[in-house]
Amino acid sequence: MEETQENLNDLLRVRREKLAELASAGKNPFARTKYPVTHHSRQIKENFEAMEGLEAAIAGRVMSKRVMGKASFCDIEDREGRLQVYVSKTDIGEESYADFKKFDVGDIAGVRGVVFRTKMGEISIHACEIILLSKSLQIFPEKFHGLKDTEIRYRQRYLDLIVNPEVRDTFLKRSAIIKSIRGTLDALGYIEVETPVLQTVAGGAAARPFNTHHNAHGLDMHLRISLELPLKRLIVGGMERVYEIGRVFRNEGVSIRHNPEFTLLELYEAYTDYHGMMDLCEKIIRNAALEVLGTTEVLYSGVAMDLGKPFERLTMLEAVNKYSGEDFSRIPDGEAARARAKERGVETEEYYSKGDVLNAFFEKFAEEHLLQPTFIMDYPVEISPLTKRKPDDPDYTERFELFIAAREHANAYSELNDPIDQLERFRHQEKLLALGNFEANEIDEDFILAMEYGMPPTGGMGIGIERLVMLLTDSASIRDVLLFPTMKPL
Repeated sequence: MEETQENLNDLLRVRREKLAELASAGKNPFARTKYPVTHHSRQIKENFEAMEGLEAAIAGRVMSKRVMGKASFCDIEDREGRLQVYVSKTDIGEESYADFKKFDVGDIAGVRGVVFRTKMGEISIHACEIILLSKSLQIFPEKFHGLKDTEIRYRQRYLDLIVNPEVRDTFLKRSAIIKSIRGTLDALGYIEVETPVLQTVAGGAAARPFNTHHNAHGLDMHLRISLELPLKRLIVGGMERVYEIGRVFRNEGVSIRHNPEFTLLELYEAYTDYHGMMDLCEKIIRNAALEVLGTTEVLYSGVAMDLGKPFERLTMLEAVNKYSGEDFSRIPDGEAARARAKERGVETEEYYSKGDVLNAFFEKFAEEHLLQPTFIMDYPVEISPLTKRKPDDPDYTERFELFIAAREHANAYSELNDPIDQLERFRHQEKLLALGNFEANEIDEDFILAMEYGMPPTGGMGIGIERLVMLLTDSASIRDVLLFPTMKPL
């Protein structure tokens, strides 16, 4: 180990010495402010027949170099891939060729030359100019083993992106997925808006907030845990169809499914309900798969699914009955439900109502079986403080969550628009907060005021962007689809 570190230190020292030599020769590799790039690697490869024999200029990182006397090859990697470059002393001159021979893997170079195909059939550029644009002072991971340590990959994402092309592809797909979502909603007449990240009342979700303080106003504030309440105010204001794709922050544990900050799509549409949201949810996910992958048939963790087919729909009562054998329609109240939970080994709290216990049974017995896309509908009112009750069964609400691969991907409601009912539910949430449930909502007085002016019947939905990207890129951990996941300092 000591010998390896000593060798590494020697290599780092050599790079610093090369930098010093360049500086003393008046060839500062950081002096250039731009380079006239005309093409990228994929563009040249895909249009080779039209570009053969024409001049092109590319720029990127030197990923390999093969020096062979008076002629050499190197591979330049740009944002679209790699392209081979043929470098000859005869074509670029003796001094430039001597400089090129001192290039290191990781250096950034600009190349101008003619597009051609080698005798081995590889599309390349025959350089008439190759210039060092930036000197790399660090050693790259050994090419055959790459960067495998996940801790280093997440902490040094810049290095991960350089040496692992599949990682870059994941984030290109993430961008394309978000673009697809915007395209789907914009085509339906939705308006994209932005709402505050700093809020005086953390509401719209069952989550513990991050707290902060605004010095100028002497005001305690929270980082938002949801986009919901500001967007609903806009529905009250008559905007009818609105959405936001933004960061939210939840002070919760870190796992392969959770990161303290993540990206959420929330949308609201006046004059529709949760059935309309189910149809829209399928459309958003199906369009994203088609536009990004070219198919609705995806494989996630070895499970094949077709997102083009209608998603299954089950009520929570049906799901719990199906997977646990318990028929909660026959359980009279919270006391009986808690007693049944104790018999079945389901953890509960003293304040749990029948609806809370039903949800606990769902999480323990049903959730793990929901591998194929499934809408779980009609959640208990106790765990749905912002949702309209079912007219024919007021203990339950017009709410659904979409589960795929045993993970929640979307949450949607027929939104509660009765300000009196809403205030009562907020008060119930505050009682839970006082009992130690730090994920319960506070009362948002201004939101109640907005509702009193009149909110139309509305459907609303939230979709976690990271979960969708994980699904469509077959990524096991949320950290694989976040460029900079939250990490504990070393």
